[in-house]
Amino acid sequence: MNPESNSNNSSSAGPATPTNSRKERGAIAAQACESCRQRKQRCSEERPKCATCQLECKYREPQPTKKDKTLVEILDRLKSLEGGLRNLDGKVDSLNARGTLPMSIYGLIQPPPPPPAAVDAGRPSTWQATNVHLQTATIPPATPRDVRYVSATHKMLSWPFIQQILENKVPGLDLASLEKDGAAVLLGLQSRTTSLPTNIYESTHIGAEGTSLPLQVAPASRADELQAEGLSMDWETIQRLTKSYFDTFNLIYPIMDRQLFQSEVLPAITSHGLDESSSSTLACLIFALGEVAISAVQGQPIGTYKGRPSGIRGGSIERPPGLLFFNEARKRMGFNLTECSLDNVQMFALAAIYYGTCCHHMEFWRMTTSASLACQALLTSNPEELTSRRGDLVRRAFWHCSIMETCLNMELNIPQTGLDKLESLVGLPDFSGSFSEEDYVGNQASHFQEHFASQIVLRRLSVEFHTTLTNAFGPTNLPIETTISSAAVMMKQMAAQLDQWRGMLPIYLRWEGENPGAFSDPPDELYDDQSMYPSPIPDLHTDSMFSADLDSPPVSYPYAVDVQAASLRTRYYYVKYLIYRPFIFKALHNPDQVTRDDAEGIVECLKAMLKWPITMSPTCFHKRLIPCLFFWSQNLLGILLILHLTQQVPILVRIRASLMGTKFDQDANETVMLCINWIRDLKDTDATALWCWEILKGIYPLGDDT
Repeated sequence: MNPESNSNNSSSAGPATPTNSRKERGAIAAQACESCRQRKQRCSEERPKCATCQLECKYREPQPTKKDKTLVEILDRLKSLEGGLRNLDGKVDSLNARGTLPMSIYGLIQPPPPPPAAVDAGRPSTWQATNVHLQTATIPPATPRDVRYVSATHKMLSWPFIQQILENKVPGLDLASLEKDGAAVLLGLQSRTTSLPTNIYESTHIGAEGTSLPLQVAPASRADELQAEGLSMDWETIQRLTKSYFDTFNLIYPIMDRQLFQSEVLPAITSHGLDESSSSTLACLIFALGEVAISAVQGQPIGTYKGRPSGIRGGSIERPPGLLFFNEARKRMGFNLTECSLDNVQMFALAAIYYGTCCHHMEFWRMTTSASLACQALLTSNPEELTSRRGDLVRRAFWHCSIMETCLNMELNIPQTGLDKLESLVGLPDFSGSFSEEDYVGNQASHFQEHFASQIVLRRLSVEFHTTLTNAFGPTNLPIETTISSAAVMMKQMAAQLDQWRGMLPIYLRWEGENPGAFSDPPDELYDDQSMYPSPIPDLHTDSMFSADLDSPPVSYPYAVDVQAASLRTRYYYVKYLIYRPFIFKALHNPDQVTRDDAEGIVECLKAMLKWPITMSPTCFHKRLIPCLFFWSQNLLGILLILHLTQQVPILVRIRASLMGTKFDQDANETVMLCINWIRDLKDTDATALWCWEILKGIYPLGDDT
């Protein structure tokens, strides 16, 4: 994607593809009009009429090919996995002998969980209890302090052992307020800084130097320009911003209809201008996020660290890219607040995404909640929308809101709106609505449909796990009449279900669990001779999609391929990390009672923390495109604290030395570097990252960092 290019289809909104030994292909029209197709001539793809046609052009929807059936197959397979969880509800196992645990009880899985992956030859084949004074003959009954589960990082900071460390090393940290009002504290951090400015029309452009758009202060009177107060832009700019949005953000969050927007919304606002309608509001939001997408890849970094460019690009801290368009949307949102419509849901969802790219988390939460409530209002007042021509888009918007709500609930313990009660009514999306040829090309390259479907089922699995673990081992629960060994069995079975989810993914989404940065499939499968893009991998001589080397130029991928893959994989490791983290609590607070099962749980937890793909290159250099930045910053802080403790706490030191293998130290050191780099990079832009940074300064020797 090149904002200076005159072509609307020569590149995607993803990073520019580097040249390599593969022969360059000429630009291919993503969607030629019917007249140009019949004449077999090049089409400029402009709307409502291309450069060749004199009348309004007609564009056809591409027919799905055999490969498109993969989405149906993945949905069927993933629903069957979820069905396996539901079928366990009525079974009674050792964890529910007295009915003390909630729904989603995990009985034995058929087939049984796969054996552990091969470990380093230096790892002992048996756990020697005498090394750490473990009790293996008699397992004591559980107590509230043996195992504790919390999902939120700020709740982990309230563990007594960690509290003691933080009180000594970070004396200025208000742990009491954090434990009592964690969500309010973390969401309120950004309020200490200035809000987004509203009057910026004295600027003649937006975006960083070299990527600014031709926005004029004085509106011109040309018919081919879109005008609003203090804002005008030509058709080329409209097309470029639209393409940038749909080739990035709408692949990550597929909640808008490109075909409908290009064929109906754009011609209408081009003819009549921007008004107070929801369509105009959505157009402004799409233009704003389109500018963010361009800047996120091609904009100037807002800073550098020892020559390494920041992953926050474009605009400035006070005036992020796309702000002029976003302010136009904010002016109009008040007129559409009470509509019970899909447009209303999309409006709030897009506003939340924009606030997230600017690291304004309070506003992100407010708009996310508004989107969920608007979705409930739509489905309650007009359920027939699910059977309309936009029914599948309603489903996608519903699941997008549900995924965002789950993130906020699990990391900040914010109560949910009740949207989840409508899951059975809504069902899963199948992308059966209108589908442009540009989306078809984007899906062939990035498989965004399968990514989204996989995120949905992973979210549902994580909620099942979270509910069960909270009710069984939450900090406020009474002791249960079971054994720690049984708890270990339950958590292993959850992890096996999670691995089964990964194993059921299509081959082009699947990856080797022990190698977070590996390609899902040989890269030439994604970028073959029929692709309109050359392969982004020079000479295809690499097996890594993500790299811990942050000082080399990052590899570039079109269609935000790296962001989609990194988000899916990182969520998988995050869920596994939460499943096994209660064993870390036990090791810190009851080290004398750690059994071999507990030690193996600690091993799995430590392995799940290593080298999350969102922290690696190239994704970490495109942070404005990464969903829920604050969510990851806090979790990376938790990982850094635990890795620090594995070098300080005797029981963890021994497990790390005896069971983790020889490669763990290298991976752990790289993980520490990646996590610190993430938080350092965001601390000047994101108040939550700055809060994490102040804690880290008391834990890690950060040298000349300030």
